[in-house]
Order: sequence, then C-alpha cells, then structure tokens
Amino acid sequence: MKLRLDPTSILNTWKTFVDKPFGKQLVSRAIGLMAPYTGTISPQVIDVAPGYARVQMRDRWGVRNHLRSLHAVALMNLGECATGLAVMSAVPPGGRGIVLELGMTYLKKARGTITAEARAALPTTSGSHDLWVEGELMNATGEVVARARARWRIELPA
Repeated sequence: MKLRLDPTSILNTWKTFVDKPFGKQLVSRAIGLMAPYTGTISPQVIDVAPGYARVQMRDRWGVRNHLRSLHAVALMNLGECATGLAVMSAVPPGGRGIVLELGMTYLKKARGTITAEARAALPTTSGSHDLWVEGELMNATGEVVARARARWRIELPA
C-alpha cells in the first residue's frame, strides 16, 4: 500500500487507511509532512468525507501560552487544517487549493483536547473560485471555544 501525498487524494488516502491498524495516525502524520507547519500542532484526523473534516489537537506544553491555555495561533492552525481538509477532500484530481485569508473568533480559553469541524460546499463549474469555509473548535465538553473562517482559492479542472 502506497501512501500518496497529493492533496487532492486526501479522501482516497483516508478511505484506504482509516480501517487499517494505525491508519488514522498514518494519515494524520502524512498531513503533517505535506504541510510541515500544520504538523507542529500534531493534528489527529478523526473523520474525513467529501467536503467535511473533523480534526483534534491535544493540549500539551508545546502549544500552550503563558495563561496555561492553548495558544491562539495553535488554534488558528487547527482551524486552517480542518477547513483545508474539508476543501481538499472535495477537490477532484487535477485541482488545487490554497488559503488566501484566515480569521478567528476566540470565545473562551481553550484547554484540553480541542476538536475542529468544518464543512465546505464546492462549486460545480471548472475554473478558479474563492470559497469561504467556516469551522468550529470545541473543547471536550462540546463548548465552542473558537470559530475559524478561511477563504480558499480553488482551481477546479475542466
């Protein structure tokens, strides 16, 4: 079994490995290798479907701030990861995507494992499109601690 690092193959890669021993960990690690800065938060992919992603980040010393909560930029990184996986899981082969703009609303201190969830609806026509994707970041009790908003430029093949 070959692990492909093409961003448009994320859904197929997920389907191939999710039920294998350590499959989720392998896909999560591959994402960190494709996007090294994303890898700094050690995201754990929980679920991927066309236009949908759910990703977690553990609370650990390396992603904390001086207030003993998760750092704002670590949360932003998790939000970008979730929105990006939601987008790229729906982009067909030959397409591509890049984030153009990121925004974050912080609602409360984030502590413990944080789960980010995002959904993306892609246009059906080929060409270049700008797409806003939103994600929610929740703590272990389900409280929303932050909301991510990302503008993705996607190129859809003809």
